[in-house]
Order: sequence, then structure tokens, then C-alpha cells
Amino acid sequence: MSGVNEIRSTFLDYFKGQGHEVVPSSPLVPRNDPTLMFANSGMVQFKNVFTGQEKRPYVRATTAQKCVRAGGKHNDLDNVGYTARHHTFFEMLGNFSFGDYFKEQAINHAWTLVTREFCLPKEKLTVTVYSEDDEAHGLWKKIAGLPESRIIRISTSDNFWRMGDTGPCGPCSEIFYDHGDHIPGGPPGSPDEDGDRFIEIWNLVFMQYEEAAGGIRTNLPRPSIDTGMGLERIAAVLQGTHDNYSIDLFAALIRAVADLTNVPSDGPMAASHRVIADHLRCSAFLIADGVLPSNEGRGYVLRRIMRRGMRHAQLLGAKDPLLHKLVPVLTREMGRAYPELVRAEALITETLKLEETRFRTTLARGLSILDQESQGLGSGDKLRGDVAFTLYDTYGFPLDLTQDALRARGVGVDVEGFDAAMQQQKAKARAAWAGTGEAATEKLWFPLRERIGATEFLGYDTESAEGVVTALVRDNAEVEVLKAGESGLVVLNQTPFYGESGGQVGDTGTISGPGFSAEVSDVQKKLGEVFAHAVKVTSGEIKLGAPAELTVDHARRTAIRANHSATHLLHEALRLVLGDHVAQKGSLVSADRLRFDFSHPKPISEEELARVEELANAIVLRNEPVTTRLMSVDEAIASGARALFGEKYGDEVRVVSMGTNEDGKAYSVELCGGTHAARTGDIGIVSVTGEGAVAAGVRRLEAMTGAGARRQLNADSRRLRDLAGLLKVPAGEAEARLAALIEERRKLERELTEARKKLAMGGGGEAQDPAREVAGTKLLARAVTGVEMKDLKSLVDEAKTKLGSGVVAIVGVAEDGKAGVVVGVTPDLTELYDAVALVRSASEALGGKGGGGRRDMAQAGGPDGAQAQAALEAVAAAMG
Repeated sequence: MSGVNEIRSTFLDYFKGQGHEVVPSSPLVPRNDPTLMFANSGMVQFKNVFTGQEKRPYVRATTAQKCVRAGGKHNDLDNVGYTARHHTFFEMLGNFSFGDYFKEQAINHAWTLVTREFCLPKEKLTVTVYSEDDEAHGLWKKIAGLPESRIIRISTSDNFWRMGDTGPCGPCSEIFYDHGDHIPGGPPGSPDEDGDRFIEIWNLVFMQYEEAAGGIRTNLPRPSIDTGMGLERIAAVLQGTHDNYSIDLFAALIRAVADLTNVPSDGPMAASHRVIADHLRCSAFLIADGVLPSNEGRGYVLRRIMRRGMRHAQLLGAKDPLLHKLVPVLTREMGRAYPELVRAEALITETLKLEETRFRTTLARGLSILDQESQGLGSGDKLRGDVAFTLYDTYGFPLDLTQDALRARGVGVDVEGFDAAMQQQKAKARAAWAGTGEAATEKLWFPLRERIGATEFLGYDTESAEGVVTALVRDNAEVEVLKAGESGLVVLNQTPFYGESGGQVGDTGTISGPGFSAEVSDVQKKLGEVFAHAVKVTSGEIKLGAPAELTVDHARRTAIRANHSATHLLHEALRLVLGDHVAQKGSLVSADRLRFDFSHPKPISEEELARVEELANAIVLRNEPVTTRLMSVDEAIASGARALFGEKYGDEVRVVSMGTNEDGKAYSVELCGGTHAARTGDIGIVSVTGEGAVAAGVRRLEAMTGAGARRQLNADSRRLRDLAGLLKVPAGEAEARLAALIEERRKLERELTEARKKLAMGGGGEAQDPAREVAGTKLLARAVTGVEMKDLKSLVDEAKTKLGSGVVAIVGVAEDGKAGVVVGVTPDLTELYDAVALVRSASEALGGKGGGGRRDMAQAGGPDGAQAQAALEAVAAAMG
């Protein structure tokens, strides 16, 4: 039996031996396709290579690509756990030819690999070809020696691949494995093809046409190959099982779930074990690639996956958060092939634990909301569909759980309304989704880059240089000249201006040349290597081919350098103080401040924050050199350099080191393409100005350095002196004096509130406004002013106690003329009177609608406080 890791290695090693470049999996968040939510196939990272918009130093490649299909067009989420081959996360093995070899070699490689390397019996294999692809049909017959009956022609789009409505396309050829006649199903193309007997294990795409509008096809000058083999599927075949969840990888995860829950994995709860194993894998890889749970976009999909797995953990009887305990098992099984799992293990564990803890709370909250929303419903009634959907969408409350909770009362759910709300939400999501990715494909910039090449950045070593204008852009179109007063984008063959990336803002400055000058307000990187300078021409004309002198704003660049270096110092300080789980989740480095987002599950204490600031400033005061080195990504990470998860790095990376620890080792070592101070002392000082939450599990630190920090600290000092003057105490005693004044004020406010309440209720006298009898029940009804709405309930509670048995209704009229009303019913009368019904009568008299609470205490409001007495009479009428 071949293990998953062995199968993956065998595949990659085979194609490496056939001259293919082994290319690492791209991140799950696509960097080159804004239309995709997640990478869902092996060819995603090569899309621009196939279209000719990007060139690489190799013409054939092989990969094991991480893929997710759990959102957008490709969504298998609801089937996961209940079928043998559906997954949210899966690995796609593939080999690719970019205009090098074509059908014959692709078919030969495929047949050699499956029959010689994987040793699958030929009699178990069947292939399909597109009905019009006689060439592929003949090659399978020649290379594999398959009979006509096992080379099946398919006329549908199942065997014809398209990248889109237009663009590259071509026929496919698929390899199927026959699991045997003991399993229902027929061969592809037959009436029983949907059965499970014949399973597709490999798809070969022959990209040979370019399709234009109207369906017109022309031959590509350099036809290419794109293949995809699902690792889990081929592993099932090679391990002698028909079920992907029985392969060694899933077996290890499922065994761990069974051990932790003491629930057998092969019993009636088998689906829950599968869901947990699959969703753990998907969640961990998404977190490692920089996705965190949220309420929108990719984070929303991740949260759904996580909560679905967590719900099944509860169905298995897990009393405490479970999924985070499984991370070491996953890392042991897959960490060698995907080291990002190892690097992000602490973050994955913390995120899963925090999310599952919160989900258990929201589950209880959801039940409470369900009880409130269904309070007035009886047998035969239905809960509104939009309410059920809100519980599902906002609180992760599954529809079937809502139905189960209401079934005992004979209450149903408006499923059609639920489905309508679901469709409406999906429509909104589709309309809002525009894709993301810093390397978004742009029609203007791809051909421009191919023509003019990349811009060479000189700004690490200089702030002024000469260049030649290679392109001018205005209103998203190339032009040949920019005139005085016009704004546009200027591209040069080389530049000292830094283009915005990695959180660091673009430089500003000037560009000038023979007969022209222009102000640079920003610089953006297009496709990662074309620097577009946003300019306004102040005099003359900028023409294509013109020589230019470029000068960066020195003072601004100096401030940016200091802030960027301070960001690195703070990053390491946070890790030392809070733990190794801290990882960068975003940053902003500008001239006047810095902002650093990082993973951490809870607020930072004042003591922790002070320690972080102290550690960073200790390195600043040592005034040690800031060094940069160029090395390969693997070498850099092996040396201890910290990389941003999900960030795209080239073959060579800059490794920035600064400061030394007490043991003599470098304090901070990070992969970074930004500009930095020459020495830590150039930072001046690091002053943290703020800390707070920005998302679930993500905190934000804000700080200032150098002259900006000094000015801010001086301003704070002046404000403190002014405050001390107003308090008439020394500055050192201002805090204690202010705290005493605040406590004194709170005490006075409490006393005033109590006095107002007593005054409103008649000052404690028994004669004023005594309770009257309505339908044989005491009713104490009163309108009051000068009492805050939040205090009405306590007034009603006190009155109920004094009354002993009866109903209390109090209307409070606010200064703006609006009113609030609270009705209380003593415990002995709650079977006779419902406070909710009584308060709604009062609310209607006040011009309001509804009201809510319990049978013994309810509240409502209305805009017309002038009708306070009418509201009280309405309560009396409702009692009679």
C-alpha cells in the first residue's frame, strides 16, 4: 500500500525526472486571478503563462497544488462527509507543458505513470476522449494498446475544456479506474455513468485552440498541456479502497477524533468524523495562507467551514473545544510536504480554539433568540423564514436544529422563506464579490509589461537617479505625451521611488527633464514589477523616450524608513511578550505613523504593552546597524527569517536584520522588500499610541517614531500640565485627583437618581395616587418625569414589592416628549395577566408599536409622551 506522502513524492519525482520544474503550490488565495475566491485547480497559478501574459524560465512544470472548493462557483461544502469523494480541501497533482510537448508525450507520461510507477492493472483502466479528437483516440490505441471498447468518445462539454467564454480551449482525455462489478455503475457515456464503479482519476487537457466571440476557433501557435489528478482519489485506488476517507491520511485524523470523543468512527456518527477531519484540514491550510474567520468574503467561508466542523464535534458529544486538539496530528501527517503548516501551527491552534469557544456561546445565544422570536407562536404556526435564516447566517444555527427546537411545540419553519432569504444573500454576495489579489490581471498592464519590461528599483541605495520614460498612461489608456496641468502615470526604465507594497506607502518627490517638470504624489507597483508614478505636470510636456531626473522627498522617505524599521522591532517585541503565535496580518507604514496588525486572541494588558515598547526602544538605543542580505526563500526561512504567511516572494528575497539579543543573536530577522533606517538609532524613539481589536483574533498596534513621536509626547505633556492646572494639583497627582472627582460625581449622580425616583413616586407618602381596583385587581398606574428610562424597571420592581399583589404601570416622559412604559405583574397574577400584552396596549396609546419582555415584566415606548395618562388608562382597559 502506498501512503499519501509517498504517492505525492512519486508523482513529482517522476515528472522531475522527465525534465519538469517542480513548482511549489501557490497560496490558496490566488495572486493572479481576481475572479476566484480560492485556488481550485492546479492551473490557476499558471493562468497567465498559458495566455502568454507571463513568461517563466521553464517550459514544463509539475505541482502538488493546494485547492479549496467551498465558496462561489465551486462549492462542495454541503456534500462533504456524506459521500466518498467530496472534500472542501484537496490536493491536485498535475504536469504542465507551456508550448513544449503535446498530446503524444502527455498520454505517454500518463500511461507510464499509472501502469509502471503506480502499477495499476491495464485491464482496470478506461479512457475517454472528445468525440472529434481522432488524434487522441489513435494515440491511446497506439501507446496504451487499449481496445476500442475502452477508448470512449464523449461528445459533451465534459470532454472539452474552456478557460472562459473566449480564450484558450481544447479537448480533454480522462482516465477512469474500474472498481469492479460488485459496485453499481457503468462506464462513462453510459446510462449508468453516475454510479461509483468507474471513477475518474486523471484529466488531461489538450489546450490547442483560441476561441473568439461567436465560437470561432483558431489553432494556438504553441499548444499546451494542463493535467489534474486528485491525490485523494488516486490514493484510495492505490490503497485498495473505494472511499477517500479510508486512506491513511484521513484514517489518522478520524482515529484521533474517535480517541478524543470516545465515539466509534464506523458507527451511526461516521459522517461527523469525516466532516471534522475534512474541515480541520481545510481550515488549517486557509489560516496558514493568511485567511482568518470573519463575516464576509474568504473569512466568511472559512467561518462556515469551521463552524460546520465544530457543530459535528458537539454532535459527537464533545464538551470542550475539540478541533484545535487535532492540529498536531494534521501537522505530523502533512507538515513535511507543506511547511507552512508547521510555521503557522500556533496561530492555527489559537484561531480554532477561540472560534470554537465563541461558537458554543453563540449556539446558546441563538437558542435564546429563537425562544424570543417564537414566543407568540402556537401549534400549527410557522417561524418566519428570514428569522430562521438570520439564526443560520449570523449565529451559525443550522436550519435542522431550528426545526428540532420548535417541533415539540408543534411550530414549524417557513422553509420557502428561508430559501428565499438564502438566495437573496447569495445574490448580494455574488454582486459584491469583485475578487482580490495584489497581482490582479489588468488588460492595460500585461501587454505593456511584456513590451517595456520591468522597472529596475534603485531606491535601496539612492534617493535620486536618472531614467528614461518608457510609458505614459492617462485615463487608463496609453498616451504619447502628458501636457502641463495634466495628471497621469509615468513609467521609467529605472527609479529610486518606492512603489507601495508590503504595507509601506509609495514615495513622493519630483521628476524633471528637458523642458518639463512634474510633482510625484504616489507610486504604485503594477503586476509587482512595473512602477507607475502618479504625477501632475507643472510645466512643459513629458514625452515618450524622454530622459528624466528623479528625486525622492528625502525628509518623507527618512520618516518612512524609521517607521518601517520600528514595525519590525515591535513585531519581534510582541512575539517575545505575547508568544510565538503572533504573526503579521497587515501593516501600514507612512511618514507620520505606523500601524501593525497581528494575530492575538485577546486584549493586551497595560503591563504587556509597556514591555513591548520597552523592548523596542532598548534596541533603538543600542544604535546598531540595520543589515540586509539577499538569499533564496528556503535559505532565508532556514536561517530563522520570519516570512508573512501567504505573501508572494521571488526566487531571491531581502532579509532585514536589526539589533542583537543578550545571547548575541539577531533580535529581528524578517523577509522584507521595504526601505529601512541605516541604524536602529535613526528611529529615534518608538512611542505606542494605540492598541485595539480590528477583527476576530486580530489586534492592531499604532505607533509613532522620531520627530513625530517627540511632538506627540510634548503635546501630551502640555495637556497633562494644563489638566493639572485646572485641578490645582501637581502634574504627578492629577490622575488621582481626577479619579476622586469622577467617583464623587458618580456618587452624586446616584444620589440624584434615587431622589428623583422617590419624588416621582410621591416621596414615599401613602396618600398620593393610591392603587385602585380594576376587575378586582389592584392597579398602581403613574406617569413620571425626570426619571431616566433605564430606571423605570427598578421603580416598577419596588412598587410591586410594596403592592404585594397587583399590576404596576409606569410611563416615563422624557425631555424630548417621547415616552417609555414598563408594566409589572406580581407573581401570583401572571396566569391572569400578561405584562407583554398590557404594555403593548400602552405603547399603542403612545403612538408606538409592539413591546417585549416576560409575563411578569415588559417594556415598550412611543413618540407621544403627551398621551401618558391615556396609556395608563389603556392598561386599565386591557385588564378589564
